[in-house]
Amino acid sequence: MTALTDLHAAVRSAASAVAGDAGGAAVGKASLERPKQAGHGDFATNAAMVLTKALKRPPREIAADLAQRLQDDLGDAVTRVDIAGPGFLNVVLADGWFTAALAGVLDAGERFGAGGADPVRKVNVEFVSANPTGPLHVGHTRNAAYGDALARILELRGHEVSREFYVNDHGTQVVKFGESVQARARGEEVAEDGYRGTYVAEIAAEIPGADGDDLAATSATAVELMRARAQASLERFGVVFDTWYSEKTLHDGEPSKVDHAFEVLAQQGRTFEQDGALWLRTTAFGDDKDRVLRRSTGDHTYFASDIAYHLDKRERGFELLLDVWGADHHGYVERVHAGFEALGGAREDLGLLIMQFVQLKNGEDLTAMSKRAGTLVTLDQLVDAIGVDAARWYLLNRSHDTQIDLDLAAAREQSRENPVYYVQYAHARIASVLRGQGDERVAAAVAAVGTGPALDGVELHSSERDLVKAVLDFPDVVAEAEERRAPHRVATYATELAQQFSAFYRDCPVKAADDETVKSFRLALCVVTRETLERSLGLLGVGAPREM
Repeated sequence: MTALTDLHAAVRSAASAVAGDAGGAAVGKASLERPKQAGHGDFATNAAMVLTKALKRPPREIAADLAQRLQDDLGDAVTRVDIAGPGFLNVVLADGWFTAALAGVLDAGERFGAGGADPVRKVNVEFVSANPTGPLHVGHTRNAAYGDALARILELRGHEVSREFYVNDHGTQVVKFGESVQARARGEEVAEDGYRGTYVAEIAAEIPGADGDDLAATSATAVELMRARAQASLERFGVVFDTWYSEKTLHDGEPSKVDHAFEVLAQQGRTFEQDGALWLRTTAFGDDKDRVLRRSTGDHTYFASDIAYHLDKRERGFELLLDVWGADHHGYVERVHAGFEALGGAREDLGLLIMQFVQLKNGEDLTAMSKRAGTLVTLDQLVDAIGVDAARWYLLNRSHDTQIDLDLAAAREQSRENPVYYVQYAHARIASVLRGQGDERVAAAVAAVGTGPALDGVELHSSERDLVKAVLDFPDVVAEAEERRAPHRVATYATELAQQFSAFYRDCPVKAADDETVKSFRLALCVVTRETLERSLGLLGVGAPREM
């Protein structure tokens, strides 16, 4: 609970008291928002508007009753409650509410913005999962940044999260990759449908006997070498997986995990035989046509692996599965959801998140990518060009379902026009202010704010009030980012918080404050702002430097 959630609870309590038994579900719809215009109070609520239908009374009349109730309930914490327009209520809070709110954030410490998941679940976040036949490119890098940030947000909310990389080490692409490695080892040209990048020759040189006839062994070793390279690149990028899951294991053993999935589906009456093939009746779950699981040749389809993999996740105890896919997987969404439901899963327990494309720009030049031709920009090259922090920020500051044009020149710029630099600089500036005051003075300021009465009578500047409100938004932003699977909301919030701090720093001198009590409040406000910026950047996997 924070001062903001307490205030929202007070609004709903007042609405419930005014409405009585007639309020019903309408009370729960009473919102609490920051007005777009500063002159409209600190917070606004639509409580009177949402009660109009239930109470069969004019909204302004209901608003008058609500205003009186809020003033009675909140006491000295509220200066006034104004009725605006057709019946909105604008709440103007007293300075004492803001000092108490700041004390609450300080008291929460690392718990501020943490927890709140309801219910707490065991979550599997599977992301990147690139074919181990080439280096990770920029598209994979966006997928990595997004999946890791989403996992961090889920963890902060209180969920038990496991990060998983699905290694596609089974199928035709693995054979073709092995053939390409063998060709390079023999000094031969790679087949037209093979893999031609320079990395193929590098892998060939690392495998003793790659020029021999054991294609299966060469393919397996080449895949493992590429997987290890991917792991090293991702860890450099700050992404560490709990599990590297081999697709091949789905097909090994008697019976295999794929065979087990077929048995589960058969027991539920979901499969049928036709023309010598085994089919899944996905049309029963909204798919546009039924899907083949096992061809008449006896070969399993890729969809069969998907079915078995998701069943295995559930049998490992995961309650929520989040798969982060590339844009080319859009057409698979309905069939995979249908397959999951056919296994007995609930659609809402499988989130299929589609990432859109990334285009690199350097000025007006666009960089195209082709893994087979070997003309791609890799994760490592991107990090070499702009660093981990800028790469993660620029890949996360837009919604995952929006295409990104990442301008390398802009990402390298060290100015307020570069948002990651701007936010990090705000954090470093606060750290410098606190460092300049010394640990003892900062600790005294925190203690003074925590006691409450020591700040009685302090008159706050509007920029101080606005910065407190911005800090208080953090828990709601994290909750929204979890609900919408939207790490970009955290990036937007961090930028807005940095901007609000800049206004505070301009309007409210800290070092040169005339009054020691005022100075204590401002130092404590600097402390919580710095910590909140650090937490926000941390959720994105971006560093929070204390010097720049």
